[in-house]
Amino acid sequence: MFDHGEVSLSSLPGVRPLPPADAVRELQERVDRMQARPAAQPVATHPALAGLLTLQTGGVYGVDAASLAMMLMAGPSVDGAWCAVVGSTDFGIAAAHEMGVELGRTLLVPDPGDAWLEVTAALVDVLGVVVVRPPVAVGARDAERLAARLRQRGGILIAWGEWPRCDARLSLDEVRWTGTGQGHGRLLARRATVAVRRGTAPPRRATLWMPDPELVVRRAEPVVTPLASRVVG
Repeated sequence: MFDHGEVSLSSLPGVRPLPPADAVRELQERVDRMQARPAAQPVATHPALAGLLTLQTGGVYGVDAASLAMMLMAGPSVDGAWCAVVGSTDFGIAAAHEMGVELGRTLLVPDPGDAWLEVTAALVDVLGVVVVRPPVAVGARDAERLAARLRQRGGILIAWGEWPRCDARLSLDEVRWTGTGQGHGRLLARRATVAVRRGTAPPRRATLWMPDPELVVRRAEPVVTPLASRVVG
C-alpha cells in the first residue's frame, strides 16, 4: 500500500525546499531573542498625551520636533529615569526643564561624530530613555539590533527624525503662536495639534498648549462658538 523507498520532502507537492543553513540560524536567533524578551511594561507618560499614547519599555518612538522629544522624556524623567540626548548641538536645556525633564539626570552628547550609533547603543544599555538625532539614514538591520537591545534592557528610544520600524510616530500639525497682536508684541503661548500614528491605522490627534501663557504643557480646551441670537420679528 505504501512505497517504503526514500522520499524527499522537497519532492512532495506544496512543500518548499529547506532554507539555507544561514537562514535557519538567523531564524533561530530571532526566536531566541523573542523568547528572552521581557514583557513590555507601561512607562510614566506626560499627562497631556493621555488617550493618545502610553510609553512602553522596549519601545521606539519617532518625533519630528524637539518639543515632542522633550515631552516624551518628561514622564520617565520625573519618574526617576536617567535620560540622554545624542547628536543635537542645539537641544534647548531651558525648554526641556520647563517641559518637566530633570536636568540632574540628563546626559548630553551633542557631537558624537561617526560613532553616534555606537554611542547610542552604549547608552541604551545603561539608561532608561535615549533621544537620538541621527545624522544619516538608519538601516533596517541596525535599527533591529538596537531594538533588540532596548527590549532586553527595558529602555526607550526616541528618534528625532527618520527611523525605520517605530512603534509610534508623533508629529506637530497646525502650530499657532499667540501674543503677537497686529504684527508686534511678545510670543506668549503656542497651540498645536499632536498627531500619533501607529502603522497604517488612522492617526490619533489632540490639540495642546505647548506651552500655555503660564508655561504649562497641557490639553487645550475645545473652542466653543456661541450660537448667534435669533431676532424674533
